[in-house]
Amino acid sequence: MAAGERDDTSEWVLPPEARPATLAQLEQRIEYAVAVARASEAAALEIGAAAIDAAEQARRAAELAARASAGAVPAAAIEVPAEPTEPAEPADSRPEPESAYDSFRHFLERADRISARLEAIAPSAR
Repeated sequence: MAAGERDDTSEWVLPPEARPATLAQLEQRIEYAVAVARASEAAALEIGAAAIDAAEQARRAAELAARASAGAVPAAAIEVPAEPTEPAEPADSRPEPESAYDSFRHFLERADRISARLEAIAPSAR
């Protein structure tokens, strides 16, 4: 080969679109990918925490609904005995109890009537 026929280095130069990325460009891409990955991880953790919270709330709501349905008794199943109604007396026509004993006796009679009504409504509540 003659000295004038030597290869020119311009033949070895790649066009800009065919050149590989520089180390600085690769570092920038890696830093960007790490930032995106960290942001995605934080978002996934938030979504997971929200899902766990929603599941806990749904569980509590289901427990409350189950408790409420267990405590609910159909109105048709409750038999309320007909109690003879006493004519309403005006407040001033009622005689005053003569003693503390009479007052206590009236209280006990009323408590017995209320207790009997409650037992008739819910006999299995004992």
